[in-house]
Amino acid sequence: MAEEKREGREVNEEEDQVVNPWEVSAGDGGKIDYDKLIDKFGCQRLDDVIIRRVEHLTTRPAHVFLRRGVFFAHRDFNDLLDSYERGEKFYLYTGRGPSSEALHLGHLVPFMFTKYLQEAFKVPLVIQLTDDEKCMWKNLSVEESMRLARENAKDIIACGFDVTKTFIFSDFDYVGGAFYRNMVKIQKCVTYNKVVGIFGFTGEDHIGKVSFPSIQAAPSFPSSFPHLFSGKTDLRCLIPCAIDQDPYFRMTRDVAPRIGHHKPALIESLFFPALQGETGKMSASDPNSAIYVTDSAKDIKNKINKYAFSGGQDSAEKQRLYGANLEVDIPIKYLNFFLEDDAELDHIKAAYAKGDMLSGQVKKRLAEILTGMVERHRRERAAVTEEMVDAFMAVRPLPSMFD
Repeated sequence: MAEEKREGREVNEEEDQVVNPWEVSAGDGGKIDYDKLIDKFGCQRLDDVIIRRVEHLTTRPAHVFLRRGVFFAHRDFNDLLDSYERGEKFYLYTGRGPSSEALHLGHLVPFMFTKYLQEAFKVPLVIQLTDDEKCMWKNLSVEESMRLARENAKDIIACGFDVTKTFIFSDFDYVGGAFYRNMVKIQKCVTYNKVVGIFGFTGEDHIGKVSFPSIQAAPSFPSSFPHLFSGKTDLRCLIPCAIDQDPYFRMTRDVAPRIGHHKPALIESLFFPALQGETGKMSASDPNSAIYVTDSAKDIKNKINKYAFSGGQDSAEKQRLYGANLEVDIPIKYLNFFLEDDAELDHIKAAYAKGDMLSGQVKKRLAEILTGMVERHRRERAAVTEEMVDAFMAVRPLPSMFD
């Protein structure tokens, strides 16, 4: 298959564009070439036929992230839909590496979409908190990583997931038993040379990094969760994620048939761009590159006005004369993610490109939308108690998970 042929190319080719689980950069001030990524990674583009099929099978409109190409690529999604149409169920798996106190809007994108998938297909979900990964990559203590995992779990729960269909787990708490047995099976199938080729590890990296990919791979297999899927080892898995996570799951898909499991299907998103421009993804180390769910209305307005890269002209007169370049305009890109009204978005794009709207007006509308979104999230998070976190993270069966 194309994916096996392309393993390792992302670290061996001399290219300006760098996309891997720890670094995303377009290089030379450009922007990410997603067509090149599809070709290099060997995945497929999501087309209108698949989107219409999702609407038919779920009897509900496609999520805005599907309609507008935010989730734009996939692996075996059609095969998974084939099995679903035959009456076979699947489960969802996504995750979060807890390295900061609060999430930014880019972190929310996969969870917003996963919630839609869970509700539309009526399937269970496992959410992995890779506190061990962040301990190894960010030089955090074990205790701090575990604390951040629990804080991030509150933001995830605030997205509205159903506790009767959702299991959230911390690697530090859960890894062991059947999960660890699958990790060892995966590790025996992946040579050191292969993991170096895929992830670019060097002799300076500690052995924890080399073994970590097996931990992220294991949730792709239902036998890793005997309390959920006992007797359902043939269950398929769908993973919504950003495309920088693809290397983990190319490795996983190569291993899956060798240890008696289906290859997980993937549905992959674009990167949510930094306020300063579309050269990579937002960085937690630069608070001004992102809108956080803890930002006040004043913070949001100031960040958008001061830092959001504009494709408009440098004066109102020139803007009315020449219009804006929507291809580079960050407020328009953010509206593409979060303004759900298609007619309003089309109107703003047309008026702004023509010069009938000014940059300040577009930024004002974006600030209104993001402020409302963040304030709603903050209210929901404030309602998440420690007992609710315990309930989502309890190792327990989910009796109604397919209802």
